[in-house]
Amino acid sequence: MFSGSIPALVTPFAADGAFVEGAFRDLVEWQIAEGSAGLVPVGTTGEAATLSYDEHFAVVRICADQANGRVPILAGAGSNDTRVAIANVHAAKAAGADAALMVPPYYNRPSQEGIFRHFEAIARETPLPVVLYNVPGRTVTDIQPATMARIVTAFPDIFIGVKDATGSLGRVTEQRLGCGPDFIQLSGNDETALAFNAMGGTGCISVTANVAPRLCADFQAAWAAGDIAKARALHDRLYPLHIAMFTDASPGPVKYALGKIKPGWPLHLRLPMTEAGEAARAAVDVAMAGAGL
Repeated sequence: MFSGSIPALVTPFAADGAFVEGAFRDLVEWQIAEGSAGLVPVGTTGEAATLSYDEHFAVVRICADQANGRVPILAGAGSNDTRVAIANVHAAKAAGADAALMVPPYYNRPSQEGIFRHFEAIARETPLPVVLYNVPGRTVTDIQPATMARIVTAFPDIFIGVKDATGSLGRVTEQRLGCGPDFIQLSGNDETALAFNAMGGTGCISVTANVAPRLCADFQAAWAAGDIAKARALHDRLYPLHIAMFTDASPGPVKYALGKIKPGWPLHLRLPMTEAGEAARAAVDVAMAGAGL
């Protein structure tokens, strides 16, 4: 269901913090036209933590409506409350999502048994397939490979893949061996996407693709076609931009960069997120020039 370049979409906000539907529809349309293979609304890059429940699923609904079945929609739906996570999956389904992206419970810091029981409860009630999202740098909760294998083995038709943002490339092999060769593995880090694919991944849920969707799509297509030299060349061209996207708290740098590509788009941030600082903006400028953007 999911492979290639899949942007973790930013959410356009006006200066007063209001969500701007027209700009978001334009972003979805541009991404599809540029070759993105799927879309992730209301993830970390989409500032989901600052959205109300109604806003969250309105964004999913608008994304699905604009995409109109041309690419699959993987909607952020996680929670640190199992009951809320279950409700979120149902809301994502009602909004038109094709699958749900689910972090393990954050802040609570459950044991590996607690992580398994959380996803077991979701599996028994979810109307959608689920892509696990392992990002311990943000959640302080790590789905260990053995636990992931246990989850997937117990519910293979529900848990179809993982967005792995651990930064540990060895896990791609561990997870393939534990979860099976058909288990979808998507890199959660742009800068390691080339190596991640070499280890057995099938794509990337990308921040950089917000700004360089065609280059990111071409990179993934080159790898899938076995053109390793082209994939490496595109990776090298994009690498400074991947790094620049995190020279300040995300999504500050990516919204700044997208504003240079799409002048006039409403790309303000909601507190506590703030605009990229001067050093980050300078790094983005240099990286965009180097990428030919």
